[in-house]
Amino acid sequence: MPVDRLLPSDEAHALIELTRDIADKVLDPIVDQHEKAETYPEGVFATLGEAGLLGLPYSEEYGGGDQPYEVYLQVLEEIGARWAAVGVAMSVHVLSCFPLATYGTEEQKAQWLPGMLGGEAIGAYSLSEPDAGSDAAALQCRATRVDDEYRINGTKAWITHGGIADAYNLFARTGEGSKGISCFLVPGDTAGLSFGKPEEKMGLAAVPTTSATYEDALVPADRRLGAEGQGLQIAFSALDSGRLGIAAVATGIAQAALDAAVAYAKERETFGKAIIEHQGLGFFLADMAAAVDSARATYLDAARRRDRGLPYSRQASVAKLVATDTAMKVTTDAVQVFGGNGYTRDFRVERFMREAKITQIFEGTNQIQRLVIARGLAAL
Repeated sequence: MPVDRLLPSDEAHALIELTRDIADKVLDPIVDQHEKAETYPEGVFATLGEAGLLGLPYSEEYGGGDQPYEVYLQVLEEIGARWAAVGVAMSVHVLSCFPLATYGTEEQKAQWLPGMLGGEAIGAYSLSEPDAGSDAAALQCRATRVDDEYRINGTKAWITHGGIADAYNLFARTGEGSKGISCFLVPGDTAGLSFGKPEEKMGLAAVPTTSATYEDALVPADRRLGAEGQGLQIAFSALDSGRLGIAAVATGIAQAALDAAVAYAKERETFGKAIIEHQGLGFFLADMAAAVDSARATYLDAARRRDRGLPYSRQASVAKLVATDTAMKVTTDAVQVFGGNGYTRDFRVERFMREAKITQIFEGTNQIQRLVIARGLAAL
């Protein structure tokens, strides 16, 4: 059931229709096959790039779409509703463009940003480490300056598109303390960079998540984005936007689960009538619909603040918290609507439930979101 969206322009409406067409014709027919076989969908990201969907919130000067964030996120929700793994990878790619677009020099942007925004070069984000997740200041991966290069040694973890992406936002230690971390844009074919076996995940199986190991990998100094020691500032400012991307994907998962539950409830009959006509189940579905609408409203509120240049960090955390908790609750309830059928892999709702769980964990766990929100309140 297509969401009736309030969009700011005719161009945005056309963009949503284009997205739905691609999602229905390209993504939906193959999602079950690839998720079950855990195989990467070759060509899908090239299609998204050719359609102009991988650089929507960035400047047309470098090949982006110059779209408001509220429009980009609604595009992302449509993708996430058809295929969460692709939606998450798309969100991560757009996140990986942020440090270059925001902190890169004009020369850096001119050289690398058009390829990333056009989809010729897929980007990935490499912040977490095996012993440094929520506590980003505890990073141990180190970049040591040697003439016009940095020698990098260390291990990164939980990299979406690991081993497949063309460029990696690497956050590595160049000094001590929280102000001793710098950001680099590392080519995927760098000598000394290798990737671990893809993680065996509960969901999002079609797009790999891996570790990365740097062993005396040499990266040119002009690949550093921003100043030395500016890395955490770059990482955290990027994550505010990235959290909105995950909120949008989570809302898409919840919407897909709701749509599946409503369709099933209209077809399934008990005691001589469709189960949706039983008040108890009707109220159950009504609560699911209210939760999905509320999740969408929270991410759109944060996005509109971002588009207007207003502070939105707290609102981004609220959106991520509300939307991902909603996705977990709504997908669980959708499985309940399906009864025993919902517990089988014959129906998509069990996959939606597995996919929803990770949205509560990455881009900052929901416990971290509560911490950010609380600190924001304390600062008022």
